[in-house]
Amino acid sequence: MSTVMRRPGLAARFKLATVRTSFALGGTLAPRRTADRAARLFAKPFASSRVRARAATPDASMRRETLPVNGQSIATYVWGDPVTQPYVLLVHGWSSFGLRFLPWIEHLRALGYAVVSFDQPGHGLSSGDYCTLPEFADTVRAVGRHYGDAELAIAHSLGGAALALAQGERWRARRLVLIAPAADMHAATTRYFRFVHLGEQLRRPFYAWLVKRTGVTVDELQMHRHVPALGQPGLIVHDLDDADVPWEEGERYARHWPGARLLTTQWLGHHRVLDAPEVVEAVLAFVRGEAVGERVVASANLPFGIA
Repeated sequence: MSTVMRRPGLAARFKLATVRTSFALGGTLAPRRTADRAARLFAKPFASSRVRARAATPDASMRRETLPVNGQSIATYVWGDPVTQPYVLLVHGWSSFGLRFLPWIEHLRALGYAVVSFDQPGHGLSSGDYCTLPEFADTVRAVGRHYGDAELAIAHSLGGAALALAQGERWRARRLVLIAPAADMHAATTRYFRFVHLGEQLRRPFYAWLVKRTGVTVDELQMHRHVPALGQPGLIVHDLDDADVPWEEGERYARHWPGARLLTTQWLGHHRVLDAPEVVEAVLAFVRGEAVGERVVASANLPFGIA
C-alpha cells in the first residue's frame, strides 16, 4: 500500500510522467478501469524490496523458515529459539523487507531475546504480487501466532499500523514500538492521488477496489479508532522531518493510546530514523523499563478530538 513516495530518478520520472498522463486521460475516458489500475499500482510493492532482500547478508546464526499464510509463502528469519526464549517480532514497512532490521539484531540478542522477522506478501522473498494494510495485519497476526505471544514487537511505517491492528485475543505483543507509523489510509491515499495526479472523481471506485479485495473500508483503517483499546505499553518514535508519513500521524497514536509515549526526533526523515543509533538506544532504554519520550495529552482543539 503505497504510502511512501520517494523522489524518482530520470528513468523513473519519465515513467511517472507516462503514468500521470494515462491516468489523466483514463480518468475521463474509462474512469472505472483507471481507478482499478491505480488501485493495483497502489497495492503493488516496489521491485526494490525483492532486490534488497536478496542482497542482504545476515550472520550465520540466522535460520530461514517458510510459513503458509492465506495462500502465500511467507519467508521468516529467526535468531535464537522463540519457543524457549522471550522473543521480539520485527515488522517492516511498505516496499521494505524483513532483513532491513539487521542493525537491531545484535542489540536485541544481547538482551537475551530471540528475534523473528519476516517478509510481507509481495515483499522480499515471500510470494505474492499485491499487498494492502489489512493483509499486512493478517500476516503479522499469523506469523505471531506461529511463534507465540511476543515479549516485544518493533515496527516501521505501514508495519506500525499493521502491528497495532494485529493486537487482540488471538495474538499480542506485551510491549510495542512503532517507528514512523502510518495512522490514516485516507491521508495515505490522498498523498498517492496527488503523486500520480488521479482525479478526485476516481476516489470512490478506487476505494471500492480495496474493499472488494480486503472486505475492509478505508474508514476502518484510521488508527485513532483502534489504539484506544491497546492495553500494553507503547513507544512511538517519529521524526519532525518525515516527508513520507507526517509527524502528526505518530502524534495521533500517542494521543489516543493510553499506554504510549512519543519520542520526537529531527533531521532523520522517514528511513534513517529506523536504525539511527540514538533511536536504537532509546528503544533499548524503553525495553529496559526506563521512561522514554513524553506522554501526549489529548485535547479537543487538536484534530480527531479527545480519545
